[in-house]
Amino acid sequence: MTKAKIGIVTVSDRASAGVYEDLSGKAIIDVLNEYLTSEWEPVYEVIPDEQDVIEATLMKMADEQNCSLIVTTGGTGPAKRDVTPEATEAVCDRMMPGFGELMRAESLKFVPTAILSRQTAGLRGDSLIVNLPGKPKSIRECLDAVFPAIPYCIDLMDGPFLECDESVIKPFRPKAK
Repeated sequence: MTKAKIGIVTVSDRASAGVYEDLSGKAIIDVLNEYLTSEWEPVYEVIPDEQDVIEATLMKMADEQNCSLIVTTGGTGPAKRDVTPEATEAVCDRMMPGFGELMRAESLKFVPTAILSRQTAGLRGDSLIVNLPGKPKSIRECLDAVFPAIPYCIDLMDGPFLECDESVIKPFRPKAK
């Protein structure tokens, strides 16, 4: 079985300011460690809120490092520096708007400002790229909502088979007829 490579990208201007503890990227890794029982390898980067840097990082993870899944955190709000969705759209071949729609719907159960979030998802080659919000609590809520569809999406792209701890998260895969 092929070990899955999963890109984790934290987008934050604070990262370039020196002392910075990336709680969001670590939260993604923690959640994926809870979900996945199959072997996987994180490809982890912390980068600034600069569209060209985000695009280059996503392309490198998809095209050179062969990440079947790339999860970003940060840069999805309405601030002028929040350009993660634009970078994602610029590098993707096809967009997957249902991911953003579901994440916003889930987040609205907790905070009315979820409508300000611009998370999206898309496909680049053999990679699924998913933008998450920047707060660890919101990361968990959004991943709990969308992750059941991710293993099957990776299957459809001929990626590695992601096995999950079904007592934690139950992936949906249609039954063969």
